[in-house]
Formats: sequence, C-alpha cells, structure tokens
Amino acid sequence: MPRRQGYALLIALVAGTAALAAAVAFATTLLSGPGATPLPPAETQAAARNPVAPATSGGSWVATWTAAPVGAEKGTEGGLPGRTVRNVVHTSIGGDVARITLSNLFGTTPLVVDQATVNTRPVTFKGAGTVTVAAGGRAVSDPVTVPVAPDSDLQVSFRTPRGGGPVTYHGYTHQTSFLIDERSTVTTSNWRYLTAVDVRSERALGAVVAFGDSLTAGSGSTTDANARWPDVLADRLGGRYGVANAGIAGNRVVGIGRGTGGQSGTDRLDRDVLGVAGARTVVVALGINDVQQYPQEADPQRIVDSLRALTDRAHARGLRVVGATLTPFEGFATWTPQRDAVRHAVNEQIRSGTVFDAYVDFDAAVRDPAAPNRLLASYDSGDHLHLNDDGYRALGDRVDLKSLDRDRAPRSDAL
Repeated sequence: MPRRQGYALLIALVAGTAALAAAVAFATTLLSGPGATPLPPAETQAAARNPVAPATSGGSWVATWTAAPVGAEKGTEGGLPGRTVRNVVHTSIGGDVARITLSNLFGTTPLVVDQATVNTRPVTFKGAGTVTVAAGGRAVSDPVTVPVAPDSDLQVSFRTPRGGGPVTYHGYTHQTSFLIDERSTVTTSNWRYLTAVDVRSERALGAVVAFGDSLTAGSGSTTDANARWPDVLADRLGGRYGVANAGIAGNRVVGIGRGTGGQSGTDRLDRDVLGVAGARTVVVALGINDVQQYPQEADPQRIVDSLRALTDRAHARGLRVVGATLTPFEGFATWTPQRDAVRHAVNEQIRSGTVFDAYVDFDAAVRDPAAPNRLLASYDSGDHLHLNDDGYRALGDRVDLKSLDRDRAPRSDAL
C-alpha cells in the first residue's frame, strides 16, 4: 500500500474512533446527567493560591472530610523518610474534582512530599509533583480530576523522601490507615499530615462543621464502621451539605488539660471551623471536658461565656451556630455530684436559647430516663462517658436538619 494511502487510512481510523468516543460521551451524558465543568487553567491556579473560600461566598469548593491537627506525633522527630503515608478517610459528599491540604503545623523542619495521589490519581502542587511545606505551614494541592463518591472510603497517599518531623497528626481516628516502606506495610490508627479533602460540588449548599471533643471524634465507636455521629448526620443530609468532623479527643472550650486534647476550642476555631471550605453552619459540642477533666472548671458561667464567644466569632463570619447539651457521665472516674451540677447549669443556659442560634439536646438523646445522670446502658461504650455505635446514632439522629439551615432562626431542640 502506498505510504500516502496508509496515512489516509490511519487518519480515517483515528477520526472514526474520535467520533465513536464522542457518541459514547454524549450517550453517557444523556443517561447520567451533566457532570462538573473542568477547571480552566486560571481557576486552577487561583484555587491553589486561595484554598479556602469565605463562608458566605457560595463557592463550589466544599469540604467532604477534615481532621483537626492535634499535635506532634511522639517518636517522629526525624519525620518518616522514605515512607509512604496512606491515609484512609471517609467522605460525606461526592464530586468530580478534588483537592487536598497537607499540614506541617507542628513540624520544626520543612516537609517534602515528592509523590501524592488521591485514589491513585497523581496530585500536583502549583503544577509540580513535589512540594515543600514550611515548618508551621500548610500546602493546598492543585485541583485533580478524580471521581469522589459520597459516603465512601478515599485513599490519599504521599511519599516523604526525607525528614520533615515531627509529624503533624490526628490520633484515635477509628479508621485503619497504612504506613508503607520497601520492607513492609503496617496499619495505623493515625492520620498524618492530611487535614482536608475538598470537592467541587454543584449540589451541596456548603459544609456543616462538627466542632467537638472525643464524643464528636467517635471514641468508643467501631473501627472502620464510620459510626461517629457526624457520619450519621452526613448520611441523613444526603449530599445537601458536606460534613467536616473537627472533633479532638480530650478537647476543651478553654485551656488545655492533661493528655492529647490539642489546642482549646477557643484557640482553634479559626483554623478548624472558619477555615473549612464552604463552611455555613457549625455544631458546637464542647464543654464536658472542662467539667470533668483536670483542671476542672467549677464555674458554669465561664464555660457558657466561652461558648457564647465562639458563637459571636462564628456569626462575624456569617456562620449559623447550633450547640449541643452536655451528656451524662455518672460512673466515669472523674464524676462527682458537684461536677455534674456544673454540667446541668451549662445545659440549662443552652436550653434557654441564649447561647446559640439553636440547640440539639444530646443529653436527652442518650441519658437513662430512670437515672438521668447516667448514659442509657444500651448506648454506653463501657466507660460511662463515651458511646457505642448505637449511642452515636442516637446523637446523629437527634439533630434537627432544619436547624442547620443558615436562614432559619429556631432556638428549640428537635423532639
């Protein structure tokens, strides 16, 4: 066959293949509906420079998952050189384009990442495959086209070729992740460096941020079951809002107690709530550790004033605030009648409607009607403070979905 005829045949085959692909794509659109529009290059770069849209902007970037950075992981002063961190996270909403945030907040040396993927799709940072995150800093990736399904597990992996320690992490995740090197793959219950996954969503109205302590983080729940109350809430919302879990075990409204409770709610509000992509509503579930954890707060008014200050700051950024009553803990090691009286006094003011825009009565949802200072036995994880999966479902089911809408103004709990 003459070369020119061969070229002509090849061109015809290519054209036919392109036409077939276009027909398939058109048919797929008819069956599945319109997808998200690809980002133009200018928007891609702008998104990387401005990772968090203002809460009132109505932008299309919405958090599908977050983890509040807790501190520096012990034993990782030299970082994790030559290892791949594979964080497994559970999404709340889906999208066709995603971006990730890496944090080196508690690191004292630069963090270098030379490979990053979301469900095996390569991720870049300002067009490069390698990124260096300064000590105390963070980096937001470029948008990556990757299908993100709602209510599903997502793998976010990256390799650290050299130091970058200590590692900024979130422990007690109740999720199995992995740490990989040339010799082995080991499981871990820590999320490392990763603090957010955002998606472009045409459907979601914004994000609801669950701002709390171990009861929000899910202590006592089944590992990998995604049974935390924010997970339950996300299921109920059905994609209308993303749900960002900003719970930290041991967290307090003010001050830092013993253990790994991280920075107080007062100190981390800007980072873990106001900085969440698409944040519109925050559910505040803090205060029980101020009551029962050393050093205990004996004045309920100080707790209430701190909660009210959180509300004022969130209002200044246009967010709606829903507050949760404090749940029972009689039988836990730190319980005393005096401390329980502080809890009751805080709850009384929350129920009065003078602290938050609306409230959800977590106390009423899980207490034992026959012994109201105790958790219902069928909801108790065993330590009389934390809940099991059924207990967390009771909390997630208690939230009045209408109370989360920013334009509404009810102050009563869902009954």
